[in-house]
Amino acid sequence: MACPFFLPVRRLGSSGWNPEPRLPLGDAYGGSCHARASSPFEPPEEIQRDLCNCGYARGRCSRFPDNGAADAVRFSVTGDQDGRVTLVYILEKDHAPVEHGPLDPACEAREPLASQARAFVESHLRQRAAGRYESASA
Repeated sequence: MACPFFLPVRRLGSSGWNPEPRLPLGDAYGGSCHARASSPFEPPEEIQRDLCNCGYARGRCSRFPDNGAADAVRFSVTGDQDGRVTLVYILEKDHAPVEHGPLDPACEAREPLASQARAFVESHLRQRAAGRYESASA
């Protein structure tokens, strides 16, 4: 589950972990923190790997707002057919769902959720092409 305030921009290499964990967005991403919408911030890569990519940063990240509505974002593929991937998203707080719904990454959605969904789909397609898992049909 990625941090709900993390806006992924680029893939990071896997050299920060040994072995590489199974990550919420599929791959490790670098990007910016939007916990304070008026002042986006790019944390050091170590923080991005540990907190931004993995979520549940409340109380561990100085930028995470005390009143944040969610602690983490989770995605799951609900359909993967003819080059079109559809998802469901779940926002969690204290390890329990607080919001969920279908999400079509090709459509506009609020940020940074939309960017996270696109990153998740890119990782899903890359891993599927590499034969890591089979495609699910809708």
